[in-house]
Amino acid sequence: MVTVTENAARKIQELMADESEGEISVLRIAIQGGGCSGFQYALGFDRGPQDGDNEIESNGVRVVIDPFSAPYLAGSEIDFVDALMGAGFAINNPNVQAACGCGSSFQAKEGVAEAAGAGAQTHAGGGCGCH
Repeated sequence: MVTVTENAARKIQELMADESEGEISVLRIAIQGGGCSGFQYALGFDRGPQDGDNEIESNGVRVVIDPFSAPYLAGSEIDFVDALMGAGFAINNPNVQAACGCGSSFQAKEGVAEAAGAGAQTHAGGGCGCH
């Protein structure tokens, strides 16, 4: 469903080690409405999976995804990039039709929203508010 690159796994494990012992055990990735293109990604640590979550392990990192977000993230890859413009996590998602300039929000391909049981999300505004 979702893979985590070795580079991202190292960074995630490093960040998890900085958290209080026993407070977190998984990386949660979700899709939320919003952003300049319709949807945006949410990454965060959680204590564990909740009822209905999809759970995978990739490169030693346990990842949980809620049922709503799963169709939008199918086949995605989480990477950690250290580039000239700064370092951060990047999500390479084959379900994206259009994305804002900074890549933090996106519009899903036509069939993905229907598979997720949601109406198609479109971007009503103009331009990207990302800087």
